Amino acid sequence: MSKKLMKGNVAIAEASVRAGCEAYFGYPITPQTELLEYMSERMPELGRVFLQAESEVAAINMVYGAAATGVRVMTSSSSPGISLMQEGFSYIAGSDVPAVIVDVMRGGPGLGNIQPSQGDYNQITKTAGHGDFHPIVLAPASVQEAIDLTVLAFDLAEKYRTLVFVVVDGAIGQMMEPAELPPMRELPSGRPDWALTGAKGREKNVISSLFLGTTELELMNKELQAKLAYIQANNEIRYEEYMTNDADLLLVAFGTAARVAQTAVQHLRQEGLKVGLFRPITLWPFPSRRLTQLTYLADTFLVVEMNAGQMVHDVRAAVHERVPVHFYGRMGGVIPMPEEVEQKVRELMRVVPTEDDVQTHQFPVKPQAAHEFLRM
Repeated sequence: MSKKLMKGNVAIAEASVRAGCEAYFGYPITPQTELLEYMSERMPELGRVFLQAESEVAAINMVYGAAATGVRVMTSSSSPGISLMQEGFSYIAGSDVPAVIVDVMRGGPGLGNIQPSQGDYNQITKTAGHGDFHPIVLAPASVQEAIDLTVLAFDLAEKYRTLVFVVVDGAIGQMMEPAELPPMRELPSGRPDWALTGAKGREKNVISSLFLGTTELELMNKELQAKLAYIQANNEIRYEEYMTNDADLLLVAFGTAARVAQTAVQHLRQEGLKVGLFRPITLWPFPSRRLTQLTYLADTFLVVEMNAGQMVHDVRAAVHERVPVHFYGRMGGVIPMPEEVEQKVRELMRVVPTEDDVQTHQFPVKPQAAHEFLRM
């Protein structure tokens, strides 16, 4: 199948259709509105369900209802809209039903702006709703990967009966890149045994997140934690490494920030600096174990994000203080440029003077001696 030039939002929408999405409920918000607009035409022409709800709160509760019937269902929104959906996310998690959520992140807090950001990291990975749960969170870094991970999201949601998020920043949602779409899947002929399809002579199914008794609710929570532990242990942790084998300094970044960081690595390698990149693809489960292993190779970590340093806490937890973890980020919808990251790396590797160097008269060593300097 040949590649075609596609916008990220449209590519995600068509990928969801081909993955077997049978129902879509949403509400327009920039920078993800093209996704909703595309689904408004594509779903009805295939005889599937599309409904523009009156609000994000309504949309996520429609998703909850459809998910309880066992269909493949999704919604999409952007940062403030995702905030409005959090109660519904918690209901879905507490009911063990599958659903796919696409978050095309924008600048915040508050209404913010419509520029790309990664400020939803904590909102999705830590607080996607009240209670003790995590959704699976997939973070593509290209239009092609957004297609592939959207298809994967439906499979994982169905496999584990859980929420799965596909999280991109507005740059990936709006950019156009050549990409290849998967073949169209056939819709299932039946529904899973747990779904609400009408009793029809059998014992009725009950789907609910309401457990008023403390003992009953604690038991449900223990079962949920067991499922989350199983997801973590079942090879659902995904990441990508770039030039990490001999890296003295390791950049850690996801999404668009990882693309910026990879360009910085290429430039710095040309200068003779041993820099690598580690890119988490699953933000939850987070690839902590591999990051811990990489502390035996790299002397320093630098986390690059389009926020105030949200993922940096997970990186530091994984590193266990074995090596220093630094942070460089831009906020409010500003995308860091490769030269900014390169400058920060040079400072950390003492290739250019820092303010501390000047104050303490510790002037930089030559680039080829940076490794030895860090080990002094």
